[in-house]
Amino acid sequence: MRKTWLVASVGVGGALSFVALLVFGTYMAAGSIASGGASGSVGLAKGAVPATYQPLVQKWGNLCKAINPALLAAQLYQESGFNPRAKSPANAHGIAQFIPGTWAAHGLDGDKDGDRDVWDPQDAIPSAASYDCKLAKYVKDAPGDPTKNMLAAYNAGAYAVIKYGGVPPYRETQNYVKTITDLSKSFARPVGRVEPSRQAAGAIYYAQKKLGTPYLWGGNGTADQGGRFDCSGLTLAAYRSVDITLPRVANDQYNAGPHPKRSELLPGDLVFFSDDLTNSRAIRHVGIYVGGGYMINAPRPGAVIRFDPIDTPDYFGATRVTEAGAEAVPAKRSEA
Repeated sequence: MRKTWLVASVGVGGALSFVALLVFGTYMAAGSIASGGASGSVGLAKGAVPATYQPLVQKWGNLCKAINPALLAAQLYQESGFNPRAKSPANAHGIAQFIPGTWAAHGLDGDKDGDRDVWDPQDAIPSAASYDCKLAKYVKDAPGDPTKNMLAAYNAGAYAVIKYGGVPPYRETQNYVKTITDLSKSFARPVGRVEPSRQAAGAIYYAQKKLGTPYLWGGNGTADQGGRFDCSGLTLAAYRSVDITLPRVANDQYNAGPHPKRSELLPGDLVFFSDDLTNSRAIRHVGIYVGGGYMINAPRPGAVIRFDPIDTPDYFGATRVTEAGAEAVPAKRSEA
């Protein structure tokens, strides 16, 4: 929900020409954005990992060459959504979702307090990284990409990777490897320019047709809801119109692609807002950037879908939606 101090700055009547000018101007400006950047160890995107866990993920994500902080973050997010109390129907526990037998064999006392507690992220995050690196050693002689082989061993077992000489031909395992690999791009701090989205114009076109539509909490734009939306319902529908399926809530939509800097925003990027600028799980609002510092959004009850400025104190960051990124975001999670 957008805070009430935001006000609409442009009327619906001038919407089409306004969007056209913003899109043109922003893409012209984007042509001057320098590509490239410094190489080196993988950093984490701003706020993508909750601040409480970010130092652990950054440190332990560099434990061996087969992993990096963004990959470790993607695993934790996929497994639990960074929920340290998560418990799955398969009896997997904690932020890293260890089953009891695996924890007994591979759990570490990461914080050196004298116990190994699967529910404590200070133990579970180091254990997840250590287990990944052990698996990488088990399959180090298998042909192919070491990181993908490690992920495959995590899902299917090291024996299967060795037997098949790389990622085994199991659909579940191949999907797992692709999901974590794609999802890791959302958690990595971009180096250089983020490629423009091919579907952005279609998403904006859909959203601008909804200008003036009243807000509805939980609204997905269905006929029984009078075609009304809330903030993430609008962004979901806009990208669904170009055949990209986003997750339903704003804080998961943040993980549907890489994160351009404020100076690199392009029309079609999703822009996010939060009262906690250190934690993407606390995001509470999303809009579709149209250029020139403005977005189309469904701001709050009692308001209509409209243009609003994005440069406000609660601006969190942005996501350039990709098909692979949206597909990688988990549809369901373990619950405490």
